[in-house]
Amino acid sequence: MPVPEIRAFNRFYTNLIGALDYSKHLYTPYTLTESRVLYELAHAPRTDAADLRAELSLDAGYLSRLLAKFEREGLVERAPSVLDSRRQRITLTPAGREAAALLDERSREAVNAMLAKVDPGERDRLTEAMRSVREILQRSRGQEAARPALREPGPGDLGWIVQRHGALYAAEFGWNTEFEGLIARIVADFAQDHDPYLERVWIAELDGSPVGGVMCVRDDAPGTARLRLLLVEPSARGLGVGRQLVDAVVAFAREVGYRELVLWTNDVLASARKIYQGAGFTLVAEKPHRSYGADLVGQDWRLSLSEGTVR
Repeated sequence: MPVPEIRAFNRFYTNLIGALDYSKHLYTPYTLTESRVLYELAHAPRTDAADLRAELSLDAGYLSRLLAKFEREGLVERAPSVLDSRRQRITLTPAGREAAALLDERSREAVNAMLAKVDPGERDRLTEAMRSVREILQRSRGQEAARPALREPGPGDLGWIVQRHGALYAAEFGWNTEFEGLIARIVADFAQDHDPYLERVWIAELDGSPVGGVMCVRDDAPGTARLRLLLVEPSARGLGVGRQLVDAVVAFAREVGYRELVLWTNDVLASARKIYQGAGFTLVAEKPHRSYGADLVGQDWRLSLSEGTVR
């Protein structure tokens, strides 16, 4: 049995990532467990205390004390779940999102510093070996493969949205650069001026790489939000990433008080339309148009959100 080798690896990796003194390792005031909780709250579309306990295998009493500490520090808010009053919904405050973003940035910097010391020719081998370790142990515990995590965009992610839209739609539908220009304008408008409390972008990340994205912005109509720029990489299709992203937008729009969520798409995007239908959107209008070098049929979809209050 390879027990000594596995124990040696555990000791080595624990020291490598600074798990025993995580706050000092990343220059933050949070322990490794506190950082994991903030990460889950920042990346899940909706989270309650039971979800956190299950995901992180935490003792209920310990988690309750940790959340109480976060609440005192103004990082989280707790309230009864709208779906089940017996469950407690946990959401990050703006200060909590800033703390989570700082942790994410520091963690990325630490990993990049570690990889900088690895021979470039060995990095793919290292990544594949780490993926193999995780997949083998997940299967041995009867767990499914890792699900993409949702996070806020970091440096370069907005540019990635523009680039991948342009490349994928050209390859799959033959659309010209007019489409990429449209995406660039939408992204630039968001980057230059958006309300962080009512508008958001999500990036779906798997194995350290972005595999999808979506945007929620205010629409011209009062109390209405617009879902924009849903994208899933071909390598991640079939994993439920699109539905995960759309669910995040719906949950966010409902949580901040929008009354209605709308979107515009084209009829050739059959996979996206199935996701919208599954999330409860209804097709309300269609109109032929000539755009991006192709003859298309534009579609307007709408989802009513009960209990909305945004004006």
